Amino acid sequence: MGFFDKFGLSRLKEGLTKTRDTLKDKLAFVTKGKTEVDDEFLEELENILVAADVGVETTLDIVDAVTERSKGKTYRSEEELNAMVMEEIRKLLVESGREHPVDFDAPLSAKPYVIMIVGVNGAGKTTSVAKLARNYDRASKKVVIAAADTFRAAAYEQLKIWADRAGVPIIGQGQGADPASVVFDSVSSAVSKGTDVVLVDTAGRLHNKSHLMEELAKIMRVAKKKIPEAPHEVLLVLDGTTGQNAVQQAREFTKFVNVTGLIMTKLDGTSKGGIVLSISRELNLPVKYIGVGEKIDDLQLFDRSSFVEALLEKENGKEG
Repeated sequence: MGFFDKFGLSRLKEGLTKTRDTLKDKLAFVTKGKTEVDDEFLEELENILVAADVGVETTLDIVDAVTERSKGKTYRSEEELNAMVMEEIRKLLVESGREHPVDFDAPLSAKPYVIMIVGVNGAGKTTSVAKLARNYDRASKKVVIAAADTFRAAAYEQLKIWADRAGVPIIGQGQGADPASVVFDSVSSAVSKGTDVVLVDTAGRLHNKSHLMEELAKIMRVAKKKIPEAPHEVLLVLDGTTGQNAVQQAREFTKFVNVTGLIMTKLDGTSKGGIVLSISRELNLPVKYIGVGEKIDDLQLFDRSSFVEALLEKENGKEG
């Protein structure tokens, strides 16, 4: 299954329109009428990249690379200068990343394979669970969703609607139930029915950290009773529109949850999509999936090269 085929890349470009247009417009303004790199240009470039949430460390690396490459050089046109800057940005962003995760149809290391999804309410956690389920289902994996967010009113009903859209079953007990009990039932059912993947939706409150930590720890202990290695993954969902606030949320969660990867959502709604390129570097965690829209099929594997291509290139495939 090719998740970054022509349709996937086209959808990715569409989802990153706000970030790409903002970045390109600002770079075009800075390079207008210039044929050489000076201190003013470098300062403006740094401001642009930081504003796009590319991250301070990555921004400084890009500025250093542009400085080194442009030493003693005069460019024939502003277009040539712009192309050089874009090439250096692309090079740094691609080279600084980790390898992207395998496709949904790849063999799993365990059966059932238990994935716990965590994150604050409003980040897109519930919809991400359903979208993951949809992708695994399309990859011919047998999936069940565990509705372990029993704290929030109507959480089960919301997840049920999305599970129906994904075409996968859901196991839950409604508001106020013991979330660990829901997970135990879900994992037990998965073992007996030969299910490939169990996706666990969890409560998303951060204001009571100790209670949430205890709840998540209990969920993991209960899952391990049936499957000692579970959960095999813990994915943290972050809202891309919140920029650097997402980084702070991640730091809070990773204090008491062993997060193995990130899901960045709502990238179609922000001009600061560069957060995806800096957050894994700051947190030392891989971004595994990105959301570029509200539809059930709008969650994609994060492939850094494809992301950078969609971020920096025009629709006709040529550099800006």
